[in-house]
Amino acid sequence: MESLTTLINRIGLPRIAAMATVAVLIMGFFVFLMVRAQTPNLSPLYSGLSLEDSSAIISQLETSNVPYELRGDGDTILVPRDQITTLRMNLAGKGLPTRGQVGYEIFDQQSTLGATSFVQNINNVRALEGELARTISSLSRIKGARVHLVLPERELFRRERKDPSASIVLSVRGGLSTGEIRAIQHLVASAIEGLSPQRVSIVDDAGNLLASGTEDTGLGAMAGQADERILAFENRLRTRVEDMLANVVGAGRARVEISAELDFNRSTVTEETFNPDGQVVRSTQTREAQNQSGAAAGQVTVANELPGASGNGASNGSTEQGNSTEEVVNYEISKKTQTAVTEAGALKRLSVAVVVDGTYADDGAGNMTYTPRSADQINQILTLVRSAVGYSADRGDNVEVVNMQFAERPELAPPGTDQAGGLLDFTRDDLMSGAEMAVTLLIALALMFFVLRPLLKRVMSPEPEPLALPAAVELGQGTTLDAEGNVLTSTGEPMSEAARAALANHDWIEDAKALGEQQLQQLKSVGALVEENPKQAALIVRGWLSNAA
Repeated sequence: MESLTTLINRIGLPRIAAMATVAVLIMGFFVFLMVRAQTPNLSPLYSGLSLEDSSAIISQLETSNVPYELRGDGDTILVPRDQITTLRMNLAGKGLPTRGQVGYEIFDQQSTLGATSFVQNINNVRALEGELARTISSLSRIKGARVHLVLPERELFRRERKDPSASIVLSVRGGLSTGEIRAIQHLVASAIEGLSPQRVSIVDDAGNLLASGTEDTGLGAMAGQADERILAFENRLRTRVEDMLANVVGAGRARVEISAELDFNRSTVTEETFNPDGQVVRSTQTREAQNQSGAAAGQVTVANELPGASGNGASNGSTEQGNSTEEVVNYEISKKTQTAVTEAGALKRLSVAVVVDGTYADDGAGNMTYTPRSADQINQILTLVRSAVGYSADRGDNVEVVNMQFAERPELAPPGTDQAGGLLDFTRDDLMSGAEMAVTLLIALALMFFVLRPLLKRVMSPEPEPLALPAAVELGQGTTLDAEGNVLTSTGEPMSEAARAALANHDWIEDAKALGEQQLQQLKSVGALVEENPKQAALIVRGWLSNAA
């Protein structure tokens, strides 16, 4: 205990309190690091959930003892990253998340016994709406969807029939193209019997009308379809040419722009041609006739008119006989009937503009110098582009290839290296984890070198020894003055009163001057020592005070 008390007195209570505080802080910091290292890395399981889905998923996670964390207003659930796939499969097996919509599972949850036809029809419509909403929400650009269907029932003994219709409200990421909107329309129309894509109305969450839902066959709809077809045709050709040039000049080293002019006139031409040289006998009809007539004494009888008739009076009359032949030949003239239908969308004219960057070479000093491409290379690229786009001079097509230096030079990898990076490809989560570890390591090193190390050095350094004052001061004539002010002889014994009086009477003025000079010199030396070692001087004064006490 005395040693401990001595150590405490030697160190001092303020120092001990500071050491304890720093030790507690350092221990707490390292405990935090250990807990943080053992905490699993959380990633979003689902985001944009409704409150009903969040509640159901949290109940399943708590039942499975899976740690989770809620973000936002409860619409995002975070779980350990290594369990995301398993949890999604398990939740999908239980029908979660439902996205706030009820699908065909509504028939599993309700009993059909005693249900009326009205209730069954309502449940059928709800199931169709929920399934369509889930399917639309599975698209990459769609965050959420709500579907409303109108399915009119055909009444008995009524000839009129109303067509079904649908309205959809979408929550989108960014904007949807015309092709994506039409895809959603056709998707819904194919799932509902009798529903046409033109009767599907689509509105986004900002209130913008994406599809009117009316069968618009006017000029506006035709113009929109024409623009869409032209844009799709140009994009397809541009992608084809850029992919081809990327393998020749490098990725990002060529830019292609295509302008296509399409003919949207639809025509039908019927042509019928006769060939007079191609006569063919279709049928032949021949008819022969022989006639004979005679008269007796000018009498005309029935017997005389009959062929081959003879009578007694034949010699007395005249007889006539003749032959006739009739032939009819029918000819068939060859005929060709041709009907040509020209559909809308034929290519009328094509214009292609290609800009190719030059080559870069190392000049030996680490700088990349630009070199234009030769005329032979440009001609070869021109030939390739013409073949790729189907160039036709009769159509008036125009293809131009120009070599120009790009304003932003693409980063070029040295030969023989992989631009993909391989092991250097890090995800965003990997970068965040690495940054967190680096900051933690810097804080730990700062604490060790700037807090813990100086503190330990201060504690382990020995206490300085007190400065020793001179034991005595020489006064001259074999006498000295000790630290307590007593006059001693050369043998070290106190001087008697008589000797002291005699000494005082002998040149006491000069002795006093010499003594004053010596004392002044001693005081100067002590002052210099105090200035050089203030801490040791303070310890000496503290020792004097403790001894005096």
